[in-house]
Amino acid sequence: MFSIGDFAKHGRVSVRMLRHYDAIGLLRPAHVDPFSGYRSYAGDQLARLNRVIALKDLGFTLTQVQEILDAEIGVDELRGMLRLRRAELEAAIAADEARLKAVEARLRSIEREGSMPSEDVVVKSLPAVRVAELTGTASGYVNEEIGPVVQGLYKELFGALGPITPSGPLIAYYEDDADGERVLIHAAAPIAAETDGSEGFSTVSLAEVPTAATILHRGSMETVLSSYQALARWVDAHGYRANGPAREFYLECPADGDKWVTELQQPIAKA
Repeated sequence: MFSIGDFAKHGRVSVRMLRHYDAIGLLRPAHVDPFSGYRSYAGDQLARLNRVIALKDLGFTLTQVQEILDAEIGVDELRGMLRLRRAELEAAIAADEARLKAVEARLRSIEREGSMPSEDVVVKSLPAVRVAELTGTASGYVNEEIGPVVQGLYKELFGALGPITPSGPLIAYYEDDADGERVLIHAAAPIAAETDGSEGFSTVSLAEVPTAATILHRGSMETVLSSYQALARWVDAHGYRANGPAREFYLECPADGDKWVTELQQPIAKA
């Protein structure tokens, strides 16, 4: 089971949105604590959430989304709706292209439902690492909100590093801020050089992670949703819970974003 914050993170939606879906009966929590009122969600509820977001992004109202879901529209019909919307989006302005990729990512997650990527998930420890990092905030876990912040942070970080060369692949990780409504983004680069605090970045020691579930994502970070959700389903299905912020470990970052290789790393502990 996931807390509402963790479920929002894995679903790439806001906590506020989940509360609204609960209030209108579109996506109820799997369990509500009768004393504290805390909401808990099951991993298989990501399937319904994917359909809600995909249909909403296709232009349906939430009332229409509920009617479609109640009619148990199949994946093939959903794909047909997506293709129709794709034709419209391709004729629209360039800014709509990012939204189209997000819908595609939701569809890939829907198509992977029922399969458990046990052969893709590797459980291992993560060594301690000393990093130079900068932090920023985004209003949610949506790619269009996170992407520009991460890119801007790394551009600023590389400028601050100057002659210091990263000693390994770049690392990004995310945390909820104090009120749980915004995302604190850490853009980090492993370093071996000594620092004195005047360089324009923070020097942080990321502790060793004894146990982490990891999965390789191949392709643009705009399509990372299906890999994140596959990892989340595996963690939940195998009796684990998240035990710290997930990390993105950028193994290969060529100019062509579709050829990127990123290891998604989720620290875990037994539930």
